[in-house]
Amino acid sequence: MSGKPDAKQMSKVRIGIVGTGYIGNVHGRIHSRDERAEIAALYDIIPERAERTAKTIGGKVCSSREELMENCDAVLICSPNKTHKEVALHAIAEGKHVFCEKPFSIGIDDANELRDAANAGSGVFQVGHNRRYAPVYATLKELLKEDQPHSAHIKMNRGELKNPVWTGDVNVTGGFLYETTIHLFDMLRFQFGEIEELVAYGSQHEYPELDEFSIIFRFKNGFHCTFASSSDASWHFPFERIEVFCHHRTIMTEEMERLFDSRGMDANFETRSFHMVEKEERWGYVQEDAAFIDSIQKGTQPPVTADDGFRSVELVESVYTAIRSGQRIRF
Repeated sequence: MSGKPDAKQMSKVRIGIVGTGYIGNVHGRIHSRDERAEIAALYDIIPERAERTAKTIGGKVCSSREELMENCDAVLICSPNKTHKEVALHAIAEGKHVFCEKPFSIGIDDANELRDAANAGSGVFQVGHNRRYAPVYATLKELLKEDQPHSAHIKMNRGELKNPVWTGDVNVTGGFLYETTIHLFDMLRFQFGEIEELVAYGSQHEYPELDEFSIIFRFKNGFHCTFASSSDASWHFPFERIEVFCHHRTIMTEEMERLFDSRGMDANFETRSFHMVEKEERWGYVQEDAAFIDSIQKGTQPPVTADDGFRSVELVESVYTAIRSGQRIRF
């Protein structure tokens, strides 16, 4: 017999959620359905918001982060981007397991500080880059194991930065790249490996920040890609797409909905559709939350580590630096 305890006999992981807006409720609902976890504590700077969440998924509404820390084993950081480092350092200091929504932090200095603290901490630290778990991107990664990719064209756009209002407030988000584009910056490393250098151009049109980007990435393995990201492109489908070019082959994704695989020298292609999968699973949220509990109970490293979170911040800051300086950035 195995010496490992049965999962059903293990103590449930008590979950505390900091920030009960949209994404806090997404993760809360998922964990409330996992028999290995329980929603134990909620905190939001708007108490009424936490109270509404408690009515649907349970949990004690706390009057402070300190009270929340006293009532949980693991902290989900779902608060605004610029608060992530502060809340994460607090949770690490309290010896908690931490799930930190993207972005890992804002700015390279804060990212360095948080990475070091997370790696020295006693608990699991996982970063919420959900795209890695989305079936469409998991399928792409499997397909690329059988064929060496040569290059790619990637885009990640938004239709606007008006709704909700805070998405256009750089004092909340840290900038458009942190709020939106960082998702596929992480995906670059996940699919294609480590980046060696980049060249970037940016401009400002609709919002009081840089809001249009064109980037060329070169990877250590010789792979290269173009990357476009616009904040005001309309909600034309697909707003997110990866086109990968291999030997007489194109593999193309359309958001988290579909994947097309065209092989050979004719116009035939195979379509894989994920639109019937429930959104929380189609977008990878269910899988990443399950992986977090797995890592806690098994004592294993989470699939998306603090080092991964740091690398995404490093890419964002490198793009901004390249645009300001007019120089190519080498890693």
